[in-house]
Amino acid sequence: MLKIRFIVVDKTRATFLKEGESFYLERIKRYTQMEWIEVRPVRLTKGIHDEEVKKTEGRAILQKVGPGDHLIALDLSGRQYDSEGLAKRLKTLSMDVRGSVCFTIGGPLGLSMEVLEKAESVLSLSRMTLTHEMCRLLLLEQVYRAFTIIQGEKYHK
Repeated sequence: MLKIRFIVVDKTRATFLKEGESFYLERIKRYTQMEWIEVRPVRLTKGIHDEEVKKTEGRAILQKVGPGDHLIALDLSGRQYDSEGLAKRLKTLSMDVRGSVCFTIGGPLGLSMEVLEKAESVLSLSRMTLTHEMCRLLLLEQVYRAFTIIQGEKYHK
């Protein structure tokens, strides 16, 4: 059985997004074991360079990825799938991955090069710039949609 871990930087602050996350996390639980992990963000202050912030957050993310896990990093540079393509990819991973499939979304500055290099794949939800909090909700909806496609349920259409 496929296990999914969502590793994100910081908590979601916008109430409407938190409600959406909860909605889809509950729905995803019907199909798979899953875990939502929030890593502590680095405070953005004067004197700390963006790359150092991303490196520190990246180390915290990578500590949550176990041996045998398949890391999928979300980044603008990644591959885009349609919904059926993502469903097909998850189905394939369910047969190939020993550990969990770990989706990771960075903070406001994105992910470090270390995380992007260690990821088995990089996924882009859109070529448009989205907030990291909005990406969480969009990813959850698409993962839920993928499971409904795999199961042949009506939600997708």
